[in-house]
Amino acid sequence: MFKKIFGRVIVVVPAIALQVLFWGFIILFVNRLSDYHLGEIINILFTILAVIFVLSLVTRRDESAYKILWIIVIVAMPVLGAILYLFLGNKRTGKHLDRKIKRASEALQRRDYFKKENVMERVEEEAEGEDKRIMQSLAHLSSDNYFPMVENESVKYFPFGELAFADMCENLKKAEKYVYIEYFILQRGKFWDTLTDILAERAEHGVDVRVLYDDLGSIGTYSMKDVAELRERGIKCIPFNPFLIIRTQLNNRTHRKIMVIDGEIAYSGGINIADEYINEIHPYGVWKDLCFRLTGTAVESYRLMFLEFWNAVNEKEVIVPEPLPAPNERHIVKAPDKTDGFVMPYYDSPENDDHASNTLFIEMLSVAKDYVWFYTPYLMLGDALFEAFIRAARRGVDVRLITPGISDSKIVHRISRSYYRDLLLAGVKIYEYSPGFVHAKAFVADDKICGIGTVNLDYRSLFLHYECSSIFYKSDVINVLKKDYLSTQSECAEKTVEEMTFGAFHRLIDSILRVIAPLL
Repeated sequence: MFKKIFGRVIVVVPAIALQVLFWGFIILFVNRLSDYHLGEIINILFTILAVIFVLSLVTRRDESAYKILWIIVIVAMPVLGAILYLFLGNKRTGKHLDRKIKRASEALQRRDYFKKENVMERVEEEAEGEDKRIMQSLAHLSSDNYFPMVENESVKYFPFGELAFADMCENLKKAEKYVYIEYFILQRGKFWDTLTDILAERAEHGVDVRVLYDDLGSIGTYSMKDVAELRERGIKCIPFNPFLIIRTQLNNRTHRKIMVIDGEIAYSGGINIADEYINEIHPYGVWKDLCFRLTGTAVESYRLMFLEFWNAVNEKEVIVPEPLPAPNERHIVKAPDKTDGFVMPYYDSPENDDHASNTLFIEMLSVAKDYVWFYTPYLMLGDALFEAFIRAARRGVDVRLITPGISDSKIVHRISRSYYRDLLLAGVKIYEYSPGFVHAKAFVADDKICGIGTVNLDYRSLFLHYECSSIFYKSDVINVLKKDYLSTQSECAEKTVEEMTFGAFHRLIDSILRVIAPLL
């Protein structure tokens, strides 16, 4: 891993050095023109910008904790704070990337697909009683993101990554047309090397194999040398948002996990493609993660998610979309004998005003009548979601959280635990997974609805990253997830208020960490 990171540094440092030299020459030139008063001019300019940024933050529709952090930074250090905010804090700095994604979406006719396939109105009409309130939330999510709710043909749930791995291998060997893969982390090892051998064999038989991975997410695990080896084996591979130069969109990563085979099968969930996710290695004890496999019309949503990003990142070699055929002519729709409720895949974009998953979780906590249970590896809640957890528990809803017993980050684990006391006092039940690390991201509520995907309960997932999830309504997978949750809970240690009561100094450190949590 260190060798890969060093290799990336060798590539990145010259690019950064050239930028520094370029701006250095510009500054020296302007300094001479200004009779060597440039420092004063810069100080005045960035002080004015700092005031503008603070005013903008105060009036913006955004998470209050995020705004408070940047107001403190900018007020304390006007010049440096304004520069940091320009590059790291302003979530609108990914506009260039967002424009490319939107162009790709329009070329793929995603809105037409949304209009043709959406059964949301029918589901709303069939919903009874309090389900109508759930449908309002789902209808808003669907229309805001242009992904339809469709009839669910079938879904298979995998409570551990190694079970999904075996299933993936079996279905990849049958691929005949194409395989699309997008993951946050790729790492050489049993998992990825096994898949690579299968993909290369299918590529030799004319299957179109494309791999998209997050460059920063895989910075220590996957190199351009690895990419070159894939290409030599007939597998097309490109990084998302490459970390080669200083850019303001570096915060916007693809944290999505997508595998689509022939338009017939889609996999998603929490697992990345590295050996700890299939418990081949154990850096943090038993790795508890979730994955699911979809068939039917919903697969098209995942295909479009992948193609949208592929075409946006690789504009010189886009996949030209075919006109959408009528539903009864589309090969992915097989008119199954029966359906299993409904499913709505969607993805989050940091460029949206309404952050889809954050809003959805708040809504589910507000409409739940009996229970809402969450899996999450990280717990760094914004104020609105934090209050939603507390309000739901206080009104008598059975609210539970399963978090890691062994964490992959001590500082993040400490910040996560800093939320425990207030949640426990409100009546939220919190369980830490004793055998190891929980990387699962899911919720289940009232035996009616569940969501499984890539979204952590932290700032990066909820506000900065591109994520993807599927919401299931009246599907058998809801009960399967619930049973798995209870099984996992039986291996957990329940936390108590007494355990989470600390001294004044400990609370002070936690408060400081909570303030900087949006940066982690």
